[in-house]
Amino acid sequence: MRLSLLPLTTALISSTGISLAAPPPLPAGLETPATTAPNLPKGLTSPSLPAGLETQPSSAPALPAGLSAPSLPAGLAAPNNAPALPSGLSAPSLPTGLAAQPAPALPAGLASPTAPALPTGLNTSPNLPTGINNTVSTQTLEEPENTWLANLFYVDENEPFINVSGFWDIRGGVRTQSDPHEDTFSLGETRLQIALQKDVGPVSFNVVSDFLYDPIALSQHVDLKTGQGWVDLREANLAFSPLSFMDIKFGRQILTWGTGDLIFINDLFPKDWQAFFIGRDLEYLKAPSDALKTSFFTDYGNLDFVYTPWFNADRGITGARVSYYNPMTDSIEGRNAIIDSEVPDDGEYALRLYKTIAGNELALYGYHGYWKSAMGFNPQTGNARHPKMRSLGASARRPVWKGIANIEVGYYDSYEKSAYQDPFTTNSEARFLIGYEQEVMKNFSVGLQYYVEWMQDYKGYVAGQEMIGGRVTRDEVRHLLTNRLTYMSHQQNVTWSLFTFFSPSDLDAYFRPTISYKVTDAWMTEVGGNFFVGKEKYSFFGQFEQNNNVYMSVRYSF
Repeated sequence: MRLSLLPLTTALISSTGISLAAPPPLPAGLETPATTAPNLPKGLTSPSLPAGLETQPSSAPALPAGLSAPSLPAGLAAPNNAPALPSGLSAPSLPTGLAAQPAPALPAGLASPTAPALPTGLNTSPNLPTGINNTVSTQTLEEPENTWLANLFYVDENEPFINVSGFWDIRGGVRTQSDPHEDTFSLGETRLQIALQKDVGPVSFNVVSDFLYDPIALSQHVDLKTGQGWVDLREANLAFSPLSFMDIKFGRQILTWGTGDLIFINDLFPKDWQAFFIGRDLEYLKAPSDALKTSFFTDYGNLDFVYTPWFNADRGITGARVSYYNPMTDSIEGRNAIIDSEVPDDGEYALRLYKTIAGNELALYGYHGYWKSAMGFNPQTGNARHPKMRSLGASARRPVWKGIANIEVGYYDSYEKSAYQDPFTTNSEARFLIGYEQEVMKNFSVGLQYYVEWMQDYKGYVAGQEMIGGRVTRDEVRHLLTNRLTYMSHQQNVTWSLFTFFSPSDLDAYFRPTISYKVTDAWMTEVGGNFFVGKEKYSFFGQFEQNNNVYMSVRYSF
């Protein structure tokens, strides 16, 4: 039975196209000895091979009718002589009925050359989900020539229609001493900030606005330039990248650059010093600018250019919330003498060229506009004014030892005609800053800075003050030291901070202690203070001695 199945198996292998690899050689000594085929039992004769196989004599039985033996792969050709059977054994005769027979016919239905029919319902393509095959288009899809324009109308269905964030802040402060010119409460307001952000293709729209109730304010009239009133628009801009190396941001935005910590030389964007001194959050020190900012990025360096169509002045000390020294009366004034300043309508320009080289963050700066604070005086109107000013500067920042060191310089050119002879126009100045910051131990960092203001043509300044009978309130060179101490405890949820300004030339100082506690990811509370001391009432910090205050805040962010 086994011998009769061999030809059929061989034929099936041939019909399926299976190729066999040559068998590996047997180890030495185990080779099959060559021999002659044994004699068949009496009555059995060797069958003849099918046509085409005569070249290989063989004693194998004949294949069934209709089947031909395939040619073996290379290396598998049958040997000339079959091995001899063991002594006493002879090839058995096939049982009756197993003699070579023609191949049986296939069962009915299996001989058809055609594939069977699929079950009902499986002979058509499945329907697509609703909404996918609503429209049928014969147009060929092509890559848009203007990718930027194509992305403008792209909408990501997985993103919310508009991103909303913000916070609700309640903050109150009180003076620690009596000030005859100001309210006892330095701060008392509740503020809701809503930030909206929406991306439409490559264009990003941003709006950040504060809605506040402030009963201490002298007026609730909305003035977006000064931040007065029940609405303070912080940002309203759109940003996009028309080219791979170019970014544009247009509208109201917060701008800043430079290396100083609460000292600004080349950062000539508006500041809110009133908010800084009464205990509002530190983010409100930066006032918004209505500007067009264009940034260019190359392998050789990066360039920021800012154009402000209308001059944005500092939100300075006016006497509405903080009392000050008035050089015209040589006394401390407040709400009894509110400062009105003449703000120019002309534009201003700022430029920064920067690049990081071998770990050194290098930058050059330029500015053309006006003094950001009202440093001049108009004797005809009795108002403060902003003299013309232009500046050039540079900065560098790099790792040093275990911390970060920075250096920054700038020159302020008060270039109005006869500025040096005009006692009501501030003189040009050169400014210099060097700083270092390091984490001296885990969660405790220290920052130190040394700052210098050097007035140009100091003799002309002294002569001008003597001419109008004014007091000489400034030294030729003003020195200022700062120190920031920061410690984080309770898994960094509590931050202890003290920032100190001290001027050895003016003999005055300003201390800013704060403690903030992050209750949860959403809730935070803070207590702090603003304390001023000075030998003279006219020095920069000494004039604010009656504005010492403590404050507390609770904020919920979302």
